[in-house]
Order: sequence, then C-alpha cells, then structure tokens
Amino acid sequence: MKISYAFRRSVFYPYQDARGPGNELPPKEVRRAYLQKVRAAGFEGIEVGIASARGGEAEVKELRRELEGEGVPCAALRGGGGFASPRVAAQNKERVLDGIRAAAWIGSGLLNMTVGTPPRDPHGSGRDVGGRLPQGSSRLASEADFEVTARHLREVAAVAADLGVDISIEMHQHSIADNSWSCLHLLELVDRPNVGVNPDLGNLYWNYEVPEETNEACIVALASRAKYWHCKQLLRLQIPELEHSYYLKVPLPDGEIDYRFAISAMVEANYGGFLAVEGCRDGDQLYRDGLSVEYCRQILRELGQ
Repeated sequence: MKISYAFRRSVFYPYQDARGPGNELPPKEVRRAYLQKVRAAGFEGIEVGIASARGGEAEVKELRRELEGEGVPCAALRGGGGFASPRVAAQNKERVLDGIRAAAWIGSGLLNMTVGTPPRDPHGSGRDVGGRLPQGSSRLASEADFEVTARHLREVAAVAADLGVDISIEMHQHSIADNSWSCLHLLELVDRPNVGVNPDLGNLYWNYEVPEETNEACIVALASRAKYWHCKQLLRLQIPELEHSYYLKVPLPDGEIDYRFAISAMVEANYGGFLAVEGCRDGDQLYRDGLSVEYCRQILRELGQ
C-alpha cells in the first residue's frame, strides 16, 4: 500500500493562495520546491484536482512528466459530481468525462469523484457538516435518485474502461453515497468492475451530528470494494442544545478515528491502491501531514507491509 498526498493547503512561500481553494497545485514558479518537500515528507504520489489538469492532452502530459520527475506521480485525478438533480446532471457528466480523459493522460488511471448535488430544501442545513439532516443525503434520497445516478455512472464507466481508467465513488457528505449501505447499494446498481468506492471515514464521521454507523463497521463493509482511500482525522465536539457537532482536522495519530483498525481492515481485504492522506488546512501542513505519513508507515510495518 503506497501513501499519497491529498493536500488541502497549497500555501508555500512565497505563494500565499489568498483566494484559492487550497486543494489545487501551487503555481509553476514554486511547484518544484513544493513537490520536493512533499516527496521528502514521505509521500509516494499526489492527488491532482481537475482544475490543475486543465488544458489539452499535451499540457496534461507535461504536468505528468513534472510530477513523475519529482518522484510524486499522480495517484488520482479528482473531479466530478452527481446526476440526481437535472439542474446539474449534464454539466457534471461533462466534468466527469473530462476527468476520465485527464486521468488517462496524467497516468493515474483513476478518477475519484463524488455524487453530490445541490440542496433541494432551501430551509435545510445547506452545505455544512455535523447537522441534524444534511441536504443531499441518502436519508433523503429516493430509489429513483440511485437509479438515475447508476445509469449515468454505467455510461461514463464504459468510456473510462476503454481508456483503462477506474472510477472511485467517494463516500461523502451531502451525497446519496454517504455511508456503507448507500455506497454498496449504488455499486450494486452500477455493477461495473472499474467502478468502486473511496471509503473516506472522515466524511462518514462528520456528516451528521451523531454518525450513522461506527467507523469500524463501515470500513469492514467497504474495504473489499475500494479503488482509492482518503484518510483524514477529526476531533468532534457535540452541542446537543444546538443539535450540531463541530469538527477540527488534526494529523492522523491525534483524532478519534481508529486508523490502526481501518488500515488493518484494508490490508485484510488485500487493498493494493493508494492510502491518500487528506491533509490539514491550517498551519505548517507539510510538517503536520508528515506526522500522518510516519504513523501510517508504522502501522503498515507492524502488519508486515
């Protein structure tokens, strides 16, 4: 199992990323030094957002040469969206198809995507996490939502298969695939060998005020269907009077998700993909995320990996 970097902060002196999302590559003038630090921290690959892989085939292949030259090839191309809302289905499908082509060009052979859609209830909890009933969830979904999503996924999976690309559906808040049963139900409807799941336990943990299932039950249920794996860590503070929980991201050794159990479950399931450390959003991210790498390596060594 290799460890890749799903970074969530791209500030790197002198680049400040004042208005950016934090999860796209820093500009070319600082990127070589940044990638060298990423490799020195112990990462063996890096996740690339679709915005960082814009352009034609030649531009994306040039980025591939740059990443591979610094020892951090693209582990997964990230992008896409859900199809259950007709308002965004067509544009999301085009984004997914763009991502599939870019995943082939950049050499990852993997597109990681969510199936989230805009909230339907203007009085709902919107796009936050830790609420009583987040919008877009499997609790609010109909069987028709799953069926239309599966139909579109079968169509894009056929394109992906022709290009040698796998698709991982990220278990994600504000998504009909937000726990183990809903992920498995969607995968059963899609029924394509190149479509699997990204069992991101952090997204399960912070989706509701009180998680729907334990992290341990979820990872055991999904490990054998994983194509890719985001690992982030959280501290949870529940405020029952507000019917809300609040979360703080921390390095993997320091939070409430038991990654010793989770990694053991993935090893037992013979998972051979990337363990992608989903990085911290504040402070010296390369130092803090390096702690996560060493923690994972220690567990893998203990498991004979």
